[in-house]
Amino acid sequence: MNTTQTECRYANRVRTLRPSCVREIMKAAASRDVISFAGGLPNPRLFPVDAIAEAAARVLKDHGSAALQYSSSEGYAPLREYVAETCLRRRGIRASADDILLTSGSQQALDLVGKVFIEPGDAVLMESPAYLSAIQAFELYQPRFVPVRLNRDGLDPYLLAERLERWSPKLVYLVPNFQNPTGVSYSGENRCAIAHLLRMHDTVLVEDDPYRELRFEGEDLPPVYRYADQHAVLTGTFSKVLSPALRMGWVYTCADTLRHMVVAKQASDLCSSDLTQRILYECLTRFDLERHVAALCREYRRQRDRMLHWIRTLFPDGTRYTRPQGGMFIWVTLPGNVSAEELLTATVKRGVVFAPGRSFYPGRPELNTLRLNFTHADDVEMEKGMNILAQEIRALTG
Repeated sequence: MNTTQTECRYANRVRTLRPSCVREIMKAAASRDVISFAGGLPNPRLFPVDAIAEAAARVLKDHGSAALQYSSSEGYAPLREYVAETCLRRRGIRASADDILLTSGSQQALDLVGKVFIEPGDAVLMESPAYLSAIQAFELYQPRFVPVRLNRDGLDPYLLAERLERWSPKLVYLVPNFQNPTGVSYSGENRCAIAHLLRMHDTVLVEDDPYRELRFEGEDLPPVYRYADQHAVLTGTFSKVLSPALRMGWVYTCADTLRHMVVAKQASDLCSSDLTQRILYECLTRFDLERHVAALCREYRRQRDRMLHWIRTLFPDGTRYTRPQGGMFIWVTLPGNVSAEELLTATVKRGVVFAPGRSFYPGRPELNTLRLNFTHADDVEMEKGMNILAQEIRALTG
């Protein structure tokens, strides 16, 4: 059977689905001694290994039989209560455990949003550039992406108004705190303006908030959700402050949407791991999380400052870059017509990888852009890797 005949067996939605460039880069680099600025990887030297080990031992000793069983699709009730009383209260939102759905990372939450809301051909408004795994999650449901340029303080409100009027999108996806990939944070005025426009057009807000706790500069601002009406979904995760391997995220939304998302989750995985949820809850309630997050923020600020130093001192004139107040990423725009993918081809040979900008655009890409993660590499690796990047950029700029 030839390739064309084989391909015809598969649904149209998967035949055109693009793999994540970052996952492909990380997979290719896994077996080699590579300096990676590609993925959104937390600093592994700061994982609370002992606290998680103690929590796991306690759960298995005290609640082993229950923890190893299937659980409810909504999730472990005490953990949902923690999300409502701690995570959402800190965002200025009053909620109860019944308003929360626990998911296998916030990535599953995005997939559930796609299942519940998106029909083929629906307009989905996205930041430009946007989180590539959100593009990938929604792309499976065959929407028409409507990009809106991201400015220094958030979405361009004039373009947003025009796109809403022209396309009447089903939903809009935003990452207002330390946006992935740019690191940009939306201003308070921009958040209010966006919420006002979405209310006028009856568009569903999907607000992804994975980095909020990782603020090391500036004022903590309320989510756009605070200003929105009931047609909104807010997602968060524990991956960035404790461990990605726990794969635990959460969703807060209105009762009708939550009910549909629970049913969609049942079709996907029945329930998230009860063992993992109980271990996470033990960590959150017995471990000094605030002290841990403060340590993360101190270290991440230092790592950000080091990367910014190397960009300023090593990269050629004309290079533009963001200065994030938190999160994990710096967005770089190279001078002239330098191709980030051509640059990656050169740096991979020297053991350095990063994420080219092309895959972060839901529309026409800017090929001279790239995303750099500053939280993963240690000081020695960062200095070596940034020197290699700078050398190869200069070679391409002549």
